[in-house]
Amino acid sequence: MNRSKKEGENKTMSETPGAKALSWVARIWSLASIVFVLVFLFGEGLSGHGAEPTAAEWIGLALWPGGVVVGLAVAWFRNGLGGAIATGFLIGFYVWNLLERGSFPRGPYFLLVAAPGILFLLSSLLSRPPQQMRHA
Repeated sequence: MNRSKKEGENKTMSETPGAKALSWVARIWSLASIVFVLVFLFGEGLSGHGAEPTAAEWIGLALWPGGVVVGLAVAWFRNGLGGAIATGFLIGFYVWNLLERGSFPRGPYFLLVAAPGILFLLSSLLSRPPQQMRHA
């Protein structure tokens, strides 16, 4: 067998420029998302203005932005795990909102902040080594 072909077979897709680019887009976007959330947290949440959230609203805040931001941070070290956490909390937030308020949140903003989680998840799936066929 050709030596260069054998080395190419052992490469994972994460070494391809496209998969690396997807991972870096997710990282940069996640930084922007986290900064965006922190600006709101420090600008509105800690200033003491406005009404205190209810118990139900605290659940929503734990899901989004809380869980989403945790997932985005974890994704810097473990793409698949962090992406799954962020995406799972986003889905949980939408389900909570539907049950609590009877509708989904309006606007694209919740999705835009959490979108890097989906990109991290895709990057993780693309970087998996090819599955070998099982013999029965």
